[in-house]
Amino acid sequence: MSAIRLLVLGAVRQHGRAHGYQVRNDLEYWGAHEWSNAKPGSIYHALKQMAKQGLLHAHDIAPSTVGGPPRTEYELTAAGEAEYLALLRAALAQHDQKVDMLSAAIGFVVDLPRAEAVALLKERVRALEEWRSTVTGYYTPEEGPEQLGHIGEIMNMWVHSADSGAVWTRGLIERIEGGAYVFAGEGEPFVGVLAEGQENPYATKDVRRGEGAGPEGGGAAGREGGGDGGATEAHETHEAHEGREGREGH
Repeated sequence: MSAIRLLVLGAVRQHGRAHGYQVRNDLEYWGAHEWSNAKPGSIYHALKQMAKQGLLHAHDIAPSTVGGPPRTEYELTAAGEAEYLALLRAALAQHDQKVDMLSAAIGFVVDLPRAEAVALLKERVRALEEWRSTVTGYYTPEEGPEQLGHIGEIMNMWVHSADSGAVWTRGLIERIEGGAYVFAGEGEPFVGVLAEGQENPYATKDVRRGEGAGPEGGGAAGREGGGDGGATEAHETHEAHEGREGREGH
């Protein structure tokens, strides 16, 4: 499964409708560019591809007040909603998810009802324990993995990973069952996205003031360019890119 798919669908869903710059800004705000493949080019590519696949509906809207060409806003379709929830549930329940996929799922866990989130996490613990029992039963010599020389350290690493993963998951279950966080259907959720025009303190430093348009533009212009003027320039850069994509894709 692809973490970028889950991340982009989830980020768009939290806004209702969002353009590429908002999605990128949110994911950088979460640090997703550090622990996943949520780089600018991957984000814009995922948006376009999922629109072609019918998971997102692309809306061409008028330019913002700062000017520039029309930009594209994305919204989940019914198929996109089903795909998002399927990816989220699988990422929480399966024991063999990559760290980026599990991290993305934890970021969106409150989109599920509390009881369902707990049930999925308990399934993850059960699967971890089953996997640990199976591999140690079949592949560990009676005298311990050290009998395999340094190769036995591979088994030690995976057993430790399973044990620590189960401990962490049980702790999360306990916190959720104890009433932590606001889950679906319980009231106003925690706002984990940036408001329109809000400066992102964690934006990547990949745009310098005055450079050309492209999907690699970022919030760094807001800091390096000085206050709102730099942030506006970065936003204009992304709007130019999205406007170009909208013309090419329609």
